[in-house]
Amino acid sequence: MSKTGKDSKKNSVFETEAEAAETQPKPRNFDLALLKRLTETPGISGREEQVRELVIKEMRPYVDEIKVDSMGNVIGIKHGTGKTKIMLDAHMDEIGFLVKYIDDTGYLRVQPVGGHDPSVLVAQRVWVHTESGAYRGVMTPARKPIHLQRDKAEGAPTLNDLFVDTGLPVDKVKEFIEIGDFITMDRGLEVLGDTVISKAMDDRSGLFVMLETLKRLKKTSATIYACAVVQEEVGLRGAGTAAYTADADITIALDTTLAVEMPGASPQDAVTHIGSGVAIKVMDSGHIAHYKLMKGLRELARQEEIPFQMEVLPGGTTDAAAMQRARGGTISATLSLPSRYVHTVNEMLSLDDIESAIALLTVFLQEAKPEDYKY
Repeated sequence: MSKTGKDSKKNSVFETEAEAAETQPKPRNFDLALLKRLTETPGISGREEQVRELVIKEMRPYVDEIKVDSMGNVIGIKHGTGKTKIMLDAHMDEIGFLVKYIDDTGYLRVQPVGGHDPSVLVAQRVWVHTESGAYRGVMTPARKPIHLQRDKAEGAPTLNDLFVDTGLPVDKVKEFIEIGDFITMDRGLEVLGDTVISKAMDDRSGLFVMLETLKRLKKTSATIYACAVVQEEVGLRGAGTAAYTADADITIALDTTLAVEMPGASPQDAVTHIGSGVAIKVMDSGHIAHYKLMKGLRELARQEEIPFQMEVLPGGTTDAAAMQRARGGTISATLSLPSRYVHTVNEMLSLDDIESAIALLTVFLQEAKPEDYKY
């Protein structure tokens, strides 16, 4: 068990400047250190305040004004010379847990926030975030150790089986930890070859694409609403209110998607492949892309020789589903980053795909006109 104060928890990007320089992929023109900060900053649905603070700091130099609405969405506005309004959306929240019960021995029972597979949570380290600081703990199911399972191994754990052990005596647990404190996984970003792995790539990588695009975007006739939204993982809640505020002509969601290209999966179910380029979504379970906008993004990628792939996702959706139906409806599409091992502590993305997403979004914003896509 360890505890840190609010400002004392180590949040450095790399140990030294030399390590940062060695790790940063030279051919790619983006700030990998920022992606690391984004993924490692804690913020489950409804508790995005630390992520919001970081996003505002990073966005401020590249927009003309920033607003925070009542739900906590960050809306950065970069004024253009024309009448077109384009909304970019990426969600700040990550999946996690809330403390729902503290038993008489000090163990914490948890309430999931967002979609979890309990089989990947066994023996994981976590952070319990409280008013007095962050406490480290171990998440494990209430079951016998393998040494005592005489006849056969017990069945797969469920979310209701999970508890967190902070290592603190019960009196300290009840002094420092309260019902409703939030819990995140304890994993940082690492580079593996041409990929990066981390918790919370869904959707801090989308935030990263949005911020890096704003840095590159020198001139545009459209007014850009760069929206970092809340509570996507529990029902696309922030996107709906932000889209109503922006009242944009075109809306683009930036998120991760499945790359099911691994043992046990058939090729037809892969959805996307990491390293094959940004994914332009055709449809998912909540959203069918505006055909003309989807086609326009595809043609632009071909014209600019930006690697891309088309995505049909049978389950799951993005904030585009909420933005598409805001007010009188919007011309809406999604640009996705293929990810292996989604909703785990080791979400894996390709650095090349991230670059493709930034490149395509940047050229799109430089010349997008809603009249090109209207029916």
